[in-house]
Amino acid sequence: MTSLGYPVVNALGELVNPNAEAAQDTAGGLQQTSEQMVVDQRAVDDALASGVTAVNITLGYTLGDHPPYEHTVRELDVWDGIIEAHPELVQIRTAADIRAAHEQDRVGVIYGFQNAVAVGEDPARIDERVKQFADRGVRVIQLTYNPANHLGDGSMAPENRGLTAFGRQVVESLNEHRVMVDLSHSGESTCLDAIRHSAQPISINHTGCRALTDLPRNKTDEELRLVAESGGFVGIYSMPFLTLSGHAKAVDVVEHIVHAVNVCGEDSVGIGTDGSITGIDDLDAYRAHLADHVAQRAAAGVGAAGERADTLPFVIDLTGVDQFRKLVRMLSERGYGDERIAKIMGGNFLAYAERIWGE
Repeated sequence: MTSLGYPVVNALGELVNPNAEAAQDTAGGLQQTSEQMVVDQRAVDDALASGVTAVNITLGYTLGDHPPYEHTVRELDVWDGIIEAHPELVQIRTAADIRAAHEQDRVGVIYGFQNAVAVGEDPARIDERVKQFADRGVRVIQLTYNPANHLGDGSMAPENRGLTAFGRQVVESLNEHRVMVDLSHSGESTCLDAIRHSAQPISINHTGCRALTDLPRNKTDEELRLVAESGGFVGIYSMPFLTLSGHAKAVDVVEHIVHAVNVCGEDSVGIGTDGSITGIDDLDAYRAHLADHVAQRAAAGVGAAGERADTLPFVIDLTGVDQFRKLVRMLSERGYGDERIAKIMGGNFLAYAERIWGE
């Protein structure tokens, strides 16, 4: 690993090689399973070369026709096997594990969900399911994806209803078992309700700032501010939603970080790229199937405003193994000092992890 000198934590990302043949064969589907995603030696080597210390990866049910609980348990098994097969990787359960990964030049893998429906629909079994997932090492659970579910509304649910009674019980159980409550894809009312109901600080691990770009996947200043005031964490992504054109650049990532810091303070903001470290080798081939993928998501009701056939789901000039170093350089050029940059690149997530998971 080529270290940046301090822990770098990607609050939402991928550890896959999107160029591998198996990944390309399934790239048109709504959601690849963990078995279809290729975590090969190139992906691991690229992660090591990037300087990243830990990544919150998405596993389990997010969308589609898979049975949520059964699919999620299967994906936990798959990722346990991936980590066992790659000694350069280590599962993260505590903040101390992140520090150890940094000291040992390994890449920490944080197990996270982007939809909480795998807890089922029986209120009497919520705690049993949450405990099971926590015992398996799941450290982050996002309450909703873009549509509504039985916990609350996602960012694309037009009613913008708040957290349901079931959702409140899930939040309480996540608090009890020291699992991060992530509101990244939630609707505004659901997010605000969860912030106020949660006994523990909540996170918005990958988002942008709606004050800069008025799209539903971005968060309002009120949401950002309340998260910070409660001791939570906000991660800024490298996604097309950072601009209305959908063609975001690295400078837009910096602008959203700066705005979030101005709203939240420098102790609550970090990064959650929502992308891989290994870059796309053949962009023309990638673009060829992207339109179909976007159309499928729209037809299934899981797409977000701002997703279009001509928009890439990453920031074109902030990809590959140098993406974190480039971001550091750009923040420095913006006038940020080394201490503040270290907080944004990983220190703030690490401090938040201490508050939720323990040292």
